[in-house]
Amino acid sequence: MADILPQALWTQRSDLPALVSALGADSMRWVGGAVRDTLLGVDVADVDVATPLRPDEVITRLDAAGIRNVPTGLDHGTVTAVLPEGSVEITTLRRDVATDGRRATIAFADDWRDDAARRDFTINALYAHPETREISDYFGGLKDLDNRRVRFIGDARERIREDHLRILRYFRFQARFGADLDQEAEDACSELAETLKGLSRERVAKELLLLLALPDPSATVARMHKSGVLPVILPETTRHEIGQLSAVVDAEATQNVAPDGMRRLAALLPAIKPIAETVASRLRLSRAQRARLVCVAQRSPDDAANPRGLAYREGLECATDRLLLIGASTGPLTDWAIPQFPLKGGVIVQCGVAAGPEVARLLHHIQDRWIEEGFPDNARVKAILDEEFATRNTPDA
Repeated sequence: MADILPQALWTQRSDLPALVSALGADSMRWVGGAVRDTLLGVDVADVDVATPLRPDEVITRLDAAGIRNVPTGLDHGTVTAVLPEGSVEITTLRRDVATDGRRATIAFADDWRDDAARRDFTINALYAHPETREISDYFGGLKDLDNRRVRFIGDARERIREDHLRILRYFRFQARFGADLDQEAEDACSELAETLKGLSRERVAKELLLLLALPDPSATVARMHKSGVLPVILPETTRHEIGQLSAVVDAEATQNVAPDGMRRLAALLPAIKPIAETVASRLRLSRAQRARLVCVAQRSPDDAANPRGLAYREGLECATDRLLLIGASTGPLTDWAIPQFPLKGGVIVQCGVAAGPEVARLLHHIQDRWIEEGFPDNARVKAILDEEFATRNTPDA
């Protein structure tokens, strides 16, 4: 009996029948993550289609059906159908002509197996007919799903030489779906770890952050470190930081804080500002990501003394990160909004202080007291201001 894709919320979308009608049910298959995740009973994020139709024919058929479409990757055969309930990527069947570890030269294909053969893992090479929902499995992906095993299609070393990023993808998928380790894959990733140096830093950073954002990547990251993979991309990480990552994951779970890839990356680095700056530069992180990594690197046990004061000065995101990394409670920040300091420099000028550095000094001093006192109301701020002027006007002050 043929394996059948179970019904899922996404398979019952009201906008998909029009797409199936436009392309033709026998000229398309649901493929990849949507099929894999449905079989695993987890939420499906993206719906992808494989088709033997060439991109220009896909566009012609979508246009004729009145389905808006965008040529998002014509060189690689991808057209995106923009549908009311979410976009669907449609990619022509392909086979690799040449690869160099960073990019592939492809040719369009007509055979589903040829397309499956160029994919990375058996669990990602599953195709489902849109009407019968019958699954086509060319390389044992269904059995690997049952065993929770992430296995390369064909020879693992050859697949990694085709695209070096598959090393990091292997560990991410293994952390997400795996139970049984595939020793061939583990050995191949270890042996070819140095090839990661040939990849763009942006691709490495994206894949690393996706891995770190998983519910609990601790064991996988520890294995990456032991196998020599992590030292290639994060040489700053030692066994101490591996333990720190595990502690942060536990702290997030205990305090009901959502997992975060950037926070976990910070946990994998020593609390040293120049190191954070170097890593942010090397991984080509965005300006906001860089600022966050540098902020978290300046953590201190003293942060626990006044969590809200820390959040006021550094922002809720960085404060949460720092508290978790030092093992402190984030409870004081739960459902707390950063208040606005109610005093303006103009009020101090109206009290007789000439505009200039003295106004700024007084303002900052009063703000420091306001923070230390737990952000009291306007009446208390006015009282603090009066106290400062009383001290200022004392002859011996």
